[in-house]
Amino acid sequence: MNVEKVLENLGFSPNEIKVYLTLNDHGSAKAGKVSKLAKIDRSSCYNSLKGLTEKGLVSYVMIGKVKWFQAAGPRRLLDYLKEQESDVQEILPELHMRHKAAKVEGQVRLFKGIKGIKSILLDIIRTGQDNYVFGSEGQLSERIPEFAAQLGRLKKENNLKTKMLIRKGRKELDDKTTEYKYLPVEASTTVTNIYGRKIAILVWTDEPEGIIIENESAAKAYKSYFDFMWKHARKV
Repeated sequence: MNVEKVLENLGFSPNEIKVYLTLNDHGSAKAGKVSKLAKIDRSSCYNSLKGLTEKGLVSYVMIGKVKWFQAAGPRRLLDYLKEQESDVQEILPELHMRHKAAKVEGQVRLFKGIKGIKSILLDIIRTGQDNYVFGSEGQLSERIPEFAAQLGRLKKENNLKTKMLIRKGRKELDDKTTEYKYLPVEASTTVTNIYGRKIAILVWTDEPEGIIIENESAAKAYKSYFDFMWKHARKV
């Protein structure tokens, strides 16, 4: 991942990135020079300098009546992130209350990419409910083994158990928190998780994606279906 992409992920606008990197690379400069070096118009340059100054990532000194701008040291980015985290921590209680109050039965959320899959699996941990799974072909351990190991540790720490129905002939790593049974089914790229009042469906294509369905009635129906299959499945 390159510098520009990381700064973009931190919420910097394209012009802020150009201005910040220009000052970082060239040192102190007047706004006009920054505008030329960054190859953006003066108005956009001034707006970016203002935004970066408010973030504490750019400062200036007055020489005569002219402002000379300079970028703060690169480690200031870490301080900026910590400040953002601190601000989020302060508003989390209120956000939790509002999220709970506004939650609608039947909520469906779509996630894309490996990061999206991780978000779904961490939601299973956060829910604090045992997980009932079918359709797994070991994709998690194959595609993101480090995260699979982390997930196993979190399950143990939170005393969470998993019951998993797998295709006959498959072998799964026993992480001491999962019980397996065999079913005579075909291989699948789709894995279904049932936990609490939620259903999470993961689709392990080249660019994986998944959905979380939060609906108590649907979760109960899926769980009844799982229990029926579990009752008639063979022990590993």
